[in-house]
Amino acid sequence: MSQSCWQRGRCLDNVFIERLWRSLKYEEVYLAAYQDVAGARAGIDRWLHYYNFERRHQSLSNQKPMDVYRTPISAKAAA
Repeated sequence: MSQSCWQRGRCLDNVFIERLWRSLKYEEVYLAAYQDVAGARAGIDRWLHYYNFERRHQSLSNQKPMDVYRTPISAKAAA
């Protein structure tokens, strides 16, 4: 594998991670006044569950990430 191919994949990974962290910060962390680490952990856990299981994503044709993740590859190819 060439280095440029590895770098491109890494760049795309960084974009997705940066978007996730930005959403987490602006939708949960900055809005919540956590009193302790346990409260922060619980709030972030709730938000991550919402993000993956309940929130519809425009980039996924308004589907939920876990629905897309759990769809068999053969069904995705047929669609």
